[in-house]
Amino acid sequence: MNMTHSLLLGLLTGVCTFIPASESRAQATPASLSSLAAKSDLVAIAQVRGTDYTYTRAFPNEGSAYLQLLITYKPGRTNEDIVEVYEKGLHRHECYFENPAVFGEGRRYLVFFRRDRDDPEVYRGLEEGCALEILVTANNRYALKYPVDGIELTDTMDQLASQYEYRDNNAVVSHESLSPTVRNDLLERGLIIPYQGNYKYTHGVDLTAARKLISAEALKP
Repeated sequence: MNMTHSLLLGLLTGVCTFIPASESRAQATPASLSSLAAKSDLVAIAQVRGTDYTYTRAFPNEGSAYLQLLITYKPGRTNEDIVEVYEKGLHRHECYFENPAVFGEGRRYLVFFRRDRDDPEVYRGLEEGCALEILVTANNRYALKYPVDGIELTDTMDQLASQYEYRDNNAVVSHESLSPTVRNDLLERGLIIPYQGNYKYTHGVDLTAARKLISAEALKP
């Protein structure tokens, strides 16, 4: 898969995660949810409200995203509602977000952010990644989208995954957003189903179960 195709897939599915390193950022190794939380200044469920990026060949290469905090597990600062997340360059685990469609809901994520060293009012992603996508189930519960992507985890999510009916429009993916190999694998495993000319995710990890994998110690400021 070439870089252009990888960038396109990343943009269509949310946070880009498939880009070979092109900066001096170290190669990320798999991490546990607890270790990610311990390294973070802010751990929360957040929803994308908007982005302000500069683009090269239609792909973001620098700028800020603005996310609303829905549930905070580890506060970065007091009384935060909307946070700014700055990113620059292209690398394996960049922290760019998809801008919400007009009249559409922004994607929701379990996020792991650190304060920027030069500007503590702004957040950055971790070397391992910054976000795991969350979908809303038919009974209004949060679940991590399964298969989990965006961050390579050492936690075993397979045993925690359950089948869900999602009411979240972001559970629907187009033909173009999945490579044929990935699409066929997900179909064979029953993790996506044909849906209104596209595909829809069918499984997730209940967020309460995923939250239990994060130790109380890791969430101390």
